Amino acid sequence: METPVAAAAREKSVIAGSFATPQAIAHIMTQKFVMGSPLYRQEQELHRQGIQLSRQTMSNWILRAAEEYLAPVYEQLHRELLGREVLHADETTLQVLREPGRAPQSESYMWLYRTGADTDRPIVLYEYQPGRGAKHPKAFLAGFRGYLHTDGYAGYHSLPEEITVVGCWAHARRKFDEAVKSLPKGKAKSGSAAQGLAYCSKLFELEQSLSDLSPQERYLQRLEQEKPVLDAFLAWANTRTAAPKSALGKALTYLKEQWPYLVNYLRDGRLEISNNRAERSIKPFVIDRKNFLFANTPKGATGSAVIFSMIQTALENQLDPYRYLTWLLQTACGLDMADPAVIQKLLPWQAPDICKAK
Repeated sequence: METPVAAAAREKSVIAGSFATPQAIAHIMTQKFVMGSPLYRQEQELHRQGIQLSRQTMSNWILRAAEEYLAPVYEQLHRELLGREVLHADETTLQVLREPGRAPQSESYMWLYRTGADTDRPIVLYEYQPGRGAKHPKAFLAGFRGYLHTDGYAGYHSLPEEITVVGCWAHARRKFDEAVKSLPKGKAKSGSAAQGLAYCSKLFELEQSLSDLSPQERYLQRLEQEKPVLDAFLAWANTRTAAPKSALGKALTYLKEQWPYLVNYLRDGRLEISNNRAERSIKPFVIDRKNFLFANTPKGATGSAVIFSMIQTALENQLDPYRYLTWLLQTACGLDMADPAVIQKLLPWQAPDICKAK
């Protein structure tokens, strides 16, 4: 008597013609973009374990997965981001070796846009662009109406009038701190630099005391407690002079030029006194950049931006990036990624409990 043998149905490949699994792709992504392990190091480690998997194959896997599965989710997150009322932005440099018409040493940029503290569904998106021109945030934020926290970069100040730019007091305070540190020890604790720093510190102390209030109550208390300090600070600054190229001169110039944007946080209790939220979100990219140094092509830089976005958004939503990416790829495989209903089911806040960080 022969035992019948039934062949199990073959699972659909995540990437056509490949033996890549959701788990393998998610592992490579998180090793590179969370743990900072470049593909060549992963290749070496796999070879030590007897697994012959080239960095080129791994690169192809993650870029294909990013393009086919993650990018549609990224685009939906972008649409949702534009519907929010409070955002933060920042940017940092990136080297792309094979950019058409540009030398390998040219500076490209990774832009960062994210939600503020006023949501329980945070979104963190990165976007690669070949330059730092104002046209890039203008295009990415097309349709957005609300408040945008930024640093003092002038490119943000030419955005459409429906976007209110909110300046960063952390940058202003840093300027005065640098001015204090530039002085001899005996003079550092007195003089204009120390006085300017004291004004900045007072604002942060008051802000800390208001941190547990509702946005409406914070708005009222800021007008009562912080606006008088701001008025006194500006009046004080207008009486001070310093050599333009000195540390104090630079601090005073920054303060006066940025003043219209620095005081905008008084407009709404949901706003923050600094753009530190964006700086914290761009830091993981800056740290990883030290490991992988550059992107080979614009396509690779764009794919990296998408993967970074999905990972950092997952982390902000208290998800484990590896589990979330594995679940997303497993769930999306075989589905119509052009269907908005499918995309909605793949957003981070729709992930099952198994994806939550422990």
